[in-house]
Amino acid sequence: MLLSMALKSLLSRKISVLLTLFTFALSTALLLGVQQVREQSKAAFFGSVSGTDLIVGARSGPVQLLLYSVFHIGNATSNIRWSSYEKLDQDTRTDWTIPLSLGDSHRGHRVIGTSQAMFDHFRYGDNQPLRLARGTPFADLFDVVIGAEVAAQLNYALGDGLVIAHGSGNTSFMHHDNLPFKVSGILAPTGTPLDRSLLVSLQGLEAIHLGWRAGVPLPGLKVSAEQARNKDLTPREVTAVLVGLKSKLHTFHLQRALNQQRDEPLTAVLPGMALQELWQVVGIAEKSLLLVAAFALLTGLVGMLAVLLAGMQQRQHEIAVLRALGCPPWRIAALLLAESLLLSAAGVVLGVLLLQLLLLTLRAPLLDSFGIFLPPTFLSATQWLQCAAILLLGSLSGLLPALKGWRQARANHLIRHH
Repeated sequence: MLLSMALKSLLSRKISVLLTLFTFALSTALLLGVQQVREQSKAAFFGSVSGTDLIVGARSGPVQLLLYSVFHIGNATSNIRWSSYEKLDQDTRTDWTIPLSLGDSHRGHRVIGTSQAMFDHFRYGDNQPLRLARGTPFADLFDVVIGAEVAAQLNYALGDGLVIAHGSGNTSFMHHDNLPFKVSGILAPTGTPLDRSLLVSLQGLEAIHLGWRAGVPLPGLKVSAEQARNKDLTPREVTAVLVGLKSKLHTFHLQRALNQQRDEPLTAVLPGMALQELWQVVGIAEKSLLLVAAFALLTGLVGMLAVLLAGMQQRQHEIAVLRALGCPPWRIAALLLAESLLLSAAGVVLGVLLLQLLLLTLRAPLLDSFGIFLPPTFLSATQWLQCAAILLLGSLSGLLPALKGWRQARANHLIRHH
């Protein structure tokens, strides 16, 4: 009966209640949305590479090696000799290796030279393999597999031709236009830097640099595609290597051996430890984002409290009528608390629905414009706790109006008896 009276009371003030409900729902959706982006971003960050036991590169810091090999940010100080890669690949402790060669780009997107092992052994997220949305991995020397974001931004389809530029900057004045590549496959979205990358074979990358010295093409030494196919295209060096081991017990032993290697200075890092070290730096931003969302929710709560308090001035007659009908002051206070509870519950439900609608609508634009991949998921455990906290805070915001209503009810009682 109390909830029924509270509902009827709210329906009698439709306009102010709807405005308050919309503000509260929007604040709820914002807080839950920020939490969802935080969770997905953190999961994507730590899931950029999984199932890889070691990342090996030239001597540098662990974070720098992680940045250029996994996140494709920055450049390596030097490369690894091909002979060193072969030695690592043939090590009895090694199960598989994925060579990576960086340094070229296409319209601001990184070009990665690699091997078939990338499609066979690379894992991301919860140990998920790379999957092609369309096409096949590169089979021809001049085939290229592009990431989902590259395909969306540049509007590429299977069979389209493209030219790789020398260097990793957004603008390059030197292009390998004599040897164009053809799109043979498009990766399914991964939520990792691979969405913004292009994959070619190590041999294809070697072919386009025939006739180049020190990053500059030599006059009169351009080769055709047929000439390139007849050349020895064994790479001379690679930028980094992802390594999977036969047993986790060998991880620290092989890492120590590589870090202490004398014939070529190398750095071998554990991806998990390097990711954790990097997250300590970039994690500050996502905490700040949550703080902003919390203030937005606080604004919604204050707005709801202001509306409830303002409504008390207009409800003196209603309270007087209830007192005349014999309603005790505590029941009037409980009625006002029930109103805030209903308003908060409706705001939370509407906020959750609004969040799901926004995620469904903005999923594709977020991936295309910002590279943020939000898979279709419902609320996490943390978000359910946030909903419970929002409901509790919203209900408690009715304490002040309830106290004011209780006082008005007692005052009416005293005036009537006087």
